[in-house]
Amino acid sequence: MSAETLIVVALLVPIVGAGLIALTGRNPNLRETMTIATSLVLFATVMGLLAAVLSGATPRTASVEIFAGVELGFSVEPLGMIFAVVASGLWIVNSIYSIGYMRGHNEPRQTSFYVCFAIAIAGAIGVAFAGNLFTLFLFYEILTLSTYPLVAHKADAKAISGGRIYLLMLLGTSMGLLLPAIVWTGIVAGTLDFMPGGILAGKLGGTALGLLLALYIFGIGKAAVMPMHYWLPAAMVAPTPVSALLHAVAVVKAGVFTVLKVVVYVFGIDLLAETGASEWLVFVAAFSLLMASIVALTRDNLKARLAYSTVSQLAYVVLGAALATQAAIIGSGMQIVMHATGKITLFFCAGAIMVATHKTEISDMAGIGRRMPVTMFAFLVGSLSIIGLPPLGGTWSKWWLGIGAVDAGHEWVVAVLMTSSLLNVAYLLPIVAPKAKPGERIAVTEAPKACLIPLCITAALCIVLFFGAGQVETLLAQLATTAPADIAATLPKGMPDGL
Repeated sequence: MSAETLIVVALLVPIVGAGLIALTGRNPNLRETMTIATSLVLFATVMGLLAAVLSGATPRTASVEIFAGVELGFSVEPLGMIFAVVASGLWIVNSIYSIGYMRGHNEPRQTSFYVCFAIAIAGAIGVAFAGNLFTLFLFYEILTLSTYPLVAHKADAKAISGGRIYLLMLLGTSMGLLLPAIVWTGIVAGTLDFMPGGILAGKLGGTALGLLLALYIFGIGKAAVMPMHYWLPAAMVAPTPVSALLHAVAVVKAGVFTVLKVVVYVFGIDLLAETGASEWLVFVAAFSLLMASIVALTRDNLKARLAYSTVSQLAYVVLGAALATQAAIIGSGMQIVMHATGKITLFFCAGAIMVATHKTEISDMAGIGRRMPVTMFAFLVGSLSIIGLPPLGGTWSKWWLGIGAVDAGHEWVVAVLMTSSLLNVAYLLPIVAPKAKPGERIAVTEAPKACLIPLCITAALCIVLFFGAGQVETLLAQLATTAPADIAATLPKGMPDGL
């Protein structure tokens, strides 16, 4: 099967899967089998494209003209390949986890849950493989609309309110800021296609370039850059598998992926570095990074604390884009992968705690480490990866961002990164083993295996990615003008083979 055909298949598989899930909804076992089978087929299809992209090829489909100058088209470049692998791969473990959580928690409307989830993954794949800004915008909105019913899934007053905030903020930012930015880009550049090195060089400069960048950054609401972040904590009313989708698999990753793709393929890092048009964004991202961590310290609800942690961790990706250096772009791309595995582990653990103990507040979790030792060990692994300590995958994204900051002449950013890591320690590690009352006997009570196995898998991935991040670096090195061998020369001694 050709790479071009695989692109089309990857887009169709989750849509067809959604239909099959709906048709088998009356038989829970068959419905959930369809969900897992669809996720496996999608992942196999995406992996079929990986070899071509690793070899330097950019598979693409023929474009379909929607109206004059606006086309629907798909292509697979390194950044999109990484996002597609993350989304399709984590969908598998999220599907298994969802079965344990939805059944264990007796959630209503489970068929519609799985259907909307599959459509959301289709939207994520469309965003990943978009060949131009119009295609990306179309699937970006599909992702928003398909995840709204998931956020409002419980259908109580709190869920409806959270869903309304989610929908209004994401549609408002995309329609009011992102769409005008795309139209402006098309008028100035004469094209909406993504191109290596960008499409704005010699077309726009000065204040106008910075203003256009601001429209993109704040218009891409899914990136949750402060103050456009409030929808994310509000969306925590959703079931935990949805929170995992929002934070790790698709939604926020689609946001920061879009930011990075726009910087690399619309503006071009050379143009931003030469004009200094992204200097303001370095400070905005650094502020968002630190402030969200400080707010996380004040939240007693576990999911709310993890939500603000996500706002902070997303700012790492935006910060790398703003620094506009080769190393920083690599760091941003690696952060998409490393944060996905670490944060999905933490949300899986939060859901397991909810299923096993019905506790949501950290202050009520005394002795949780002894009651749920497997779950909380996985939480520790995910936390250490988020913090950026070896031997966990999050180490490398922080390392590359630090190099990128020095290359950009912003050495102070290294201090920001270190401060952020200390704040991560402060709001994550106390959750792992809060003290039990003296003499209290605590029986081991883990969540169902369908919840427990996925969180163990993703925790293991955090470790695997430390030693096996070479493929990720190889893909991201293609985004830089410096040859991979030159980039590799900046690596510290002792980095694992293949990196």
